[in-house]
Amino acid sequence: MKTLYTAAFAMLTGAAIGALAVQGLHAQTKPPAYVVTEIEITDLDAYQKEYAPIQQALIKAAGGHLLAAGQNIVAFEGAPPKTRVSINRFDSMEAAQIWRNSAQYKEARTVGDKYAKFRAFAVEGFPQ
Repeated sequence: MKTLYTAAFAMLTGAAIGALAVQGLHAQTKPPAYVVTEIEITDLDAYQKEYAPIQQALIKAAGGHLLAAGQNIVAFEGAPPKTRVSINRFDSMEAAQIWRNSAQYKEARTVGDKYAKFRAFAVEGFPQ
């Protein structure tokens, strides 16, 4: 009988330690970051052919995911955004900043600057 209690106590202790470990891991999870870019395109054809594919590949390589992009924009308050808006999700604000500060991004941006003006910001989401 004593062995049965010892085994039950060991199982409950293990479950409690496991639950605490999971809580600790969840507390360490970084919240995602959402990068919102407003783009005023001056040459749509060149932008789509020369810049967009490069930047989309860089975003994907940096772990980003395109959530929305387009020119069908509805303003609910204030001035409407420019020609196009894109929203990308990164695993963390740090990951978004690494992508944004990379040499590859800066090089691609020299191409993009020929065909558009950009305004961008990032916002931290809620941890999942």
